[in-house]
This record gives sequence, C-alpha cells and structure tokens, in this order.
Amino acid sequence: MKLQTVGIKNFTCPVSIREKIGSRQQTVATISMQAAMPSRFRESCVPVFTNVLDKYREDISATIFPAMLAEVRERLQAEKALMTMSFPYFIAKQAPVTQTGSLMEYQCSFIGSINETAGLRISVRVPLTTLCPCSKEISSAGAHNQRAEVTLIVRAQRFIWLEDLISLVEQCGSCELYALLKRPDEKFVTEAAYAKPMFVEDVARMVAQQVLAHPDISRFSVSVESFESIHKHSAYALVNSEDL
Repeated sequence: MKLQTVGIKNFTCPVSIREKIGSRQQTVATISMQAAMPSRFRESCVPVFTNVLDKYREDISATIFPAMLAEVRERLQAEKALMTMSFPYFIAKQAPVTQTGSLMEYQCSFIGSINETAGLRISVRVPLTTLCPCSKEISSAGAHNQRAEVTLIVRAQRFIWLEDLISLVEQCGSCELYALLKRPDEKFVTEAAYAKPMFVEDVARMVAQQVLAHPDISRFSVSVESFESIHKHSAYALVNSEDL
C-alpha cells in the first residue's frame, strides 16, 4: 500500500528569523515536515529532515524555504515535500502617549510545498481591539469593546516582511494593541477605539481591501474572530480571495 506522505510533526527547535531592521531574531519554531516518497525508499526520513533544518535554522526567511524543500525532495527522491514552520515573533512597540517600550508577540508561520514548482504562504495572527457600532449607537454613555484576532494568510509574488503584513492588519481595527500601557496610553486607546467603531465584518473587509491593493500579493485569506465581551460566543468573519 502506498503511503501518501511520511514525515515529522510538532518538532521544536531554535531558529533565527530575519528582521526588517536588518538583524536576526532568535525564537523557537514548531515544525511539521512531510514528503511523498516512492515505495522503494525504505530508509527513515527523519535524519534527512533534521539535518536540513539544522543546516538552515541560523538564517530563516521566506526566501530560503524553497531551497530547504528542494533539498529535502532531492535527498529523499520524493514526488513532493511540504513544511509548516510556526513561531512567536516579537516586535518592539512604543505606547502611543508615554512612548513606553515593550515587546508585542505575534504568531507567524511559513507554509511551503514543492513538486515541479514551489509554493509559499505566509501567515500572521494579529490581535487588535474592536468597538461595537450598535452598542455605541444605542447607548447614552460608553460602548462595549472586545479583543479580536485577525489571521491573514497570503501567497506572495515577491518578498514581503512579516512586519509589513502585521502593520497592514493593525491599521484595520478600532485600535491596535500594546503589551504595556500607562494611564495616559489607556485613555488614548479607549478613546481611539470609541472614535472608530467596527464590526468583525468591517475588519475583515478592510484587511481584504488593503491586501487586494498590495502589488506583491496574489492570493490570500483573512479571518477575524472577535472574543465578545458581553456574549458567551465569538463573532467571526472570513474573506477568501478564491471567492472574490
């Protein structure tokens, strides 16, 4: 019986990710890698996977993924190779008023595959805040807001920095989030959100519009989950470029 793929799953190792500012960020990635190998190949694929990861892990970027997968495919004589690398990525941010510095964490992934051609998708998961337009309209004072999470997955035609994708998303909520705020910053964030009420659908559409206007992105999906503050359920919206 022919196996579809064989590989490793949830393998963790330290990696170095290229940053837009020119340095490299040390983080820990969770990696899954598979290959569609011919039935005559009976040796374990694990040494090949771990050897390739060790070779490239000191300098990881989206541009390196095709080379990694091509090497795996060649060494295993595989029809196809696939890899997903997920990792926390940290960006230094300053609070909007006091300029207090802190590190904001984002969950990112590189998702690659190769057979005759190579394909790569980049995923960023970005938290932000939204304020309910209905609540603002019907209330004599205040309005309920909530934390939302946007997952943007893109297939890029050219190199795109993680920082640029994250920044694109952060502009599409009622207000962006910060890891550390002092009281003047809290005042700014709550008032900024109040001035820009948005439904979860509004956020999804705005992100989609920004991505559609990006010259280096060919296909994408954007999903938004709003963790409702006055409901037990979450609100959810999805836009997929395949359906446009």
